[in-house]
Amino acid sequence: MLALSACSAAGGSTAEEERVTGDVPQEILRRSGFDTAASDLADDLRGAGDPGAARAAVERHGAGLWRAAVDRAQGEGRVSGDLGAGDDRPLYWARLGMVSALREWEPSFPLEDAERAALVSDLEGLSRGHGEMDFPEDPDALRVVVTGFDPFGGDRDGNPSGAAALALDGTTVRTESGPVAIEAAVFPVRWSDFTDGMVERVLLPHYTGGRPADAVVTVSQGGGGFDLEAYNGAWRGGSPDNVGDRAEGMIPVPEGVPTVDPQPQWSESTLDRGAIAAAETGRFPVRDSTGVVEVPEGESERVDREDGPTAGSTAVSGSGGDYLSNEIAYRNTLLRDATGRDIPAGHVHTPVPRFGTADEEVVTDEAFERDRADIVDQVRAIVLEAVAARP
Repeated sequence: MLALSACSAAGGSTAEEERVTGDVPQEILRRSGFDTAASDLADDLRGAGDPGAARAAVERHGAGLWRAAVDRAQGEGRVSGDLGAGDDRPLYWARLGMVSALREWEPSFPLEDAERAALVSDLEGLSRGHGEMDFPEDPDALRVVVTGFDPFGGDRDGNPSGAAALALDGTTVRTESGPVAIEAAVFPVRWSDFTDGMVERVLLPHYTGGRPADAVVTVSQGGGGFDLEAYNGAWRGGSPDNVGDRAEGMIPVPEGVPTVDPQPQWSESTLDRGAIAAAETGRFPVRDSTGVVEVPEGESERVDREDGPTAGSTAVSGSGGDYLSNEIAYRNTLLRDATGRDIPAGHVHTPVPRFGTADEEVVTDEAFERDRADIVDQVRAIVLEAVAARP
């Protein structure tokens, strides 16, 4: 069983989960063939006669959902429905429906709140790919970890970073310099999971042990082009997440993991940003993003800087902002520094896929599908360029 944190209280659906019953999420589920995921789990839970059987059902359905989404994205087997195969939204809405079903389940045996929370945690982690990030036993293959995020915003919004994770997970790319094996996972857009150490639990094993990763690249959705975020700040700006929670203050580092003491205000990307930005990776522009917002040492006013932080300054906003994309970049590169690994590690912001129509009832169209596919292809090219340009 995965030792992952519960994302919310065991009883009652969250505001995020309650959205799954809306017309748009239901259309996405129906048009992808993922519309029975929640009811299938509920059926198995009703037949579970003890905690062990319930845990087995959760693990089976959680891992199965991730594998079904990856297989769909990579064209393995039959693709159900008429949504594009690379769409990340069915995974998101199916997971939320399954978690809601797990919260509402009334077992035939005693179940403490903490036990239900542990089941929710397992379901969350397994359906995000956290349980199967095992690289092939190929001594010649470079190992690369890529992470994405859930959708956030409106009900029809996807997240190309999550789509990229589905497309890349478990793949091995043959390059001129040798094979590159990629393992991927996605993370929630929720402050509480980051506070509870989800990022460190997933990424730390790839910085330690006898065969650690050769690169760790975190990815999230950004603006009009690709941005390679140079500097990550230690400050949370407090914008609401997918459950409406806010968090402001220094990024909390969980106990029991390697870290840098004292906690630094800034961490830095070790991707070769210049080489990546100069490479031909796709149709969207790629920028080396070095701007930050800081309070200079000995001062009290915020200052925008285009060329990175000054010595001794206090972080206000990293090159990628002050939201969870900056935070996963900070946590990742802090682990790199704490474990002494000299590898490419950094964050990539993607463009936002655009619809070709102003009709907000449309859940997909040709422009949206083209943008997402092109962004995913370019993420792959950027990741491979990051490995090729490693020191």
